[in-house]
Amino acid sequence: MTKAEDGAAMLDLRGLRCPLPVLRTEKALKAAPAGTTLVVLADDPLAGLDIPHLCREKGYELLAAEARDSHRRFTLRKGA
Repeated sequence: MTKAEDGAAMLDLRGLRCPLPVLRTEKALKAAPAGTTLVVLADDPLAGLDIPHLCREKGYELLAAEARDSHRRFTLRKGA
């Protein structure tokens, strides 16, 4: 994990295919303290479905989901 330009933790999962992006996102959020903001970059087409679904199922907050030229950028927050 690295730091995003806004200071949030960043997880670059570009190049990984389903189910790895959602599994690694979940692992990172489980290990993070409450209140952590995580930016996830993924180019797997199913990440656009899987990551929002993960948030709904596990109670993480999906702050933003943006389509970029070659990937998607998700901003997530782990609640208390």
